[in-house]
Amino acid sequence: MGFDSIVWLVAVAGFLLLEAATTALVSIWFAAGAVVALIISFFTRSIVVQFVAFALVSAVALAIALPLLGSYRKRKAPITNGALLSVGKRGIVLQAILPGEVGRVRVDGLDWQARADTALPKGSRIEVADADGAVLVVCAVEENETTA
Repeated sequence: MGFDSIVWLVAVAGFLLLEAATTALVSIWFAAGAVVALIISFFTRSIVVQFVAFALVSAVALAIALPLLGSYRKRKAPITNGALLSVGKRGIVLQAILPGEVGRVRVDGLDWQARADTALPKGSRIEVADADGAVLVVCAVEENETTA
């Protein structure tokens, strides 16, 4: 094993360690190119040939993977904070809500920021009508209605 083979072996290990240390694909293409360059280094000592093989394989691996990853990313469901799961549930106002301002409500044991079209004093019973990001849109519930 020549010096150039050792360099490519170290490069493979370095790219794989970098890949393992991140949560995104950042260097796997270079690891693939370095593996091919390592294999080629057993057959030729020409560093130019080895580097060209490294560059070509890395570029082709990246060119193949990017469209596949792009289509996968579009199919993934967006990560949400769970606010939409509260729609239709009932709770209580913890901090008074004035029209145009944000207050606080408790729904299913969780505290949320909330807004409403009408003023809702502390202690009012509410129902979640919608969610706007992490802010619940709530409306008043009649006191004689049972809460869920």
